Formats: sequence, structure tokens, C-alpha cells
Amino acid sequence: MRKSIRSLALALAFFVGSASMADTTTDTEVDVLTTMLHEFLATSSQAETHARFWADDLVYTSSNGTRFGKADILQGMSAGEDDGDEEEAPTTVYTGEDVQVQVYGTTAIVAFKLVGTPNDGSAAQYYFNTGTFLKRDDEWRVVAWQATIIPPPQ
Repeated sequence: MRKSIRSLALALAFFVGSASMADTTTDTEVDVLTTMLHEFLATSSQAETHARFWADDLVYTSSNGTRFGKADILQGMSAGEDDGDEEEAPTTVYTGEDVQVQVYGTTAIVAFKLVGTPNDGSAAQYYFNTGTFLKRDDEWRVVAWQATIIPPPQ
């Protein structure tokens, strides 16, 4: 009897320890992904930021229904740098609100409201964004992204 109770206590301790370890890992990954998103948004005008954030096999569906990949994003950023225009387009600051992160082992879903606030005083734009992240070689990268514009109130 004593042996059974001790075995049960050990099994229970192992199970509880494993469960709390899994929760800690998930909580840590949620923090990592949330921080990653906010850092990406804060530095999204830099090509290096996009090179680190997106996976090479990215499928991005924009709010206007256009589908493209990482190479297209990086090429578009390079083209913008080489246009030689003296006059700069208005800068928009991007932030994320209502961030939700769900981790499933080496896969994660990040959903949030993207707020684009132009510094020229024009109206902010709002989008719902959902990204699918995979952890490869111990680094999170986005493999799929969907942006949906939120129409202004009527």
C-alpha cells in the first residue's frame, strides 16, 4: 500500500511539474512572439527587419487581395530606396492592439489589430492581421499572413 501511494505521489508530482513547465514554455513563447511583433512594427521601414521577420516561403495576402512572398516585399523596399525622389511620402507609424497569441508547439498564430497612423495628420487606418509562425532552427518566422482592412465607421 505504501509503495502504491509513493508511486502515485511521484507520478502526480511529475505530471504537475510537467504541466507547469509546459505552461511556462508557452507563456515564454507568447512573450517572445508578442515582443517580436511590436519590434517588427516599430522598425518596419527597415529592410533588415523584414528579412528577419518573414520566412523565405512566406505567403502574404494583402488587404486588397494581392498575394505575394518575402522576395516581393524585399524587392519593393529596395525599389522604394532607389527612386531618387527628393520629396518623401508621408510616414506612417504602425502599432498593434488587442494582440492574441496562441502557441501549438512549434506553430503559433498571432492575431491583432494593426493601426497605421500617418504623421501628416490624416486619418488612421485599421486592419485585422493574422500571422502563422513556425519555429525553425530555434527561431520564429512568419510563413503565412492575412491582412483585412477595417472600413471606417459609416
